[in-house]
Amino acid sequence: MSTVSSPTPDISGAAEVLAKNRLSPRAMEPLDQRIRPVSADDALAIQPLIHARLEAAGLGARVGYKIGCTTQVMQEFLNIQQPCTGGIMAGTVYHHQAALRLTDFARIGLECEIAVRLGADLDVNDAAHTRESVRHAIDTCMVAAEIVDDRYMDFRAMGTPTLMADDFFGAGCVLGDPVTAWRDLDLQSIEGRTLLNGVEVGRGIGADVLGHPLEAVAWLANLKNAAGERLKAGEIILTGSLVESKWPENEGDVVDVEIGGLGSVRVML
Repeated sequence: MSTVSSPTPDISGAAEVLAKNRLSPRAMEPLDQRIRPVSADDALAIQPLIHARLEAAGLGARVGYKIGCTTQVMQEFLNIQQPCTGGIMAGTVYHHQAALRLTDFARIGLECEIAVRLGADLDVNDAAHTRESVRHAIDTCMVAAEIVDDRYMDFRAMGTPTLMADDFFGAGCVLGDPVTAWRDLDLQSIEGRTLLNGVEVGRGIGADVLGHPLEAVAWLANLKNAAGERLKAGEIILTGSLVESKWPENEGDVVDVEIGGLGSVRVML
């Protein structure tokens, strides 16, 4: 009995459409069936093509990765039960604070995250990476407000492979001061919170991220490992939001993200 396989999507066509929408965000409908990715492999093939188009448009090179859906609160919010990753472009990275415009996004959101910067490569290994094996490669930890953008009419209708291909809502980040003495902190128990106009709107702890934030780093290292790639020194990794995404709606809104022991960052709209 013969089986009919699904046609291979037009990877380049998907990258073109998604990159164009990144540069001028609007709430988009699901991709045409001919170009819609149907698997994680499709998504990971599309991502670098989008990054190349964004770099050519002036957003700079990819300087790291964001990881989404690493906490129960975000898995429940997105109804996706697995971690997902996307790239971070140099031109979307801010330090300490950022003044952004609502009109530059389809629907801007902010997330409260622990970020790490690698001080050494994480080489491809036969054995799986663990949170202990990635620890030596981490140079600094930072508080981060991830900037996300809901660029879709209905993100649940887009399909997880499309969301993954499109850097999983990624639109940048605001990084706090690098903390070199991060090994003195208990990353499992440190608390993070998000404030909107001075009012706390969410709180979480490091253990909410796959049990430990470095488990997210290990997950990403193993994902790259499987593709014969490695995470490189100097790259930034956002490990996932401790707090459900918050969506400021008004010009003049101020969002603060704070994490004990790592400091705070601010986004002004």
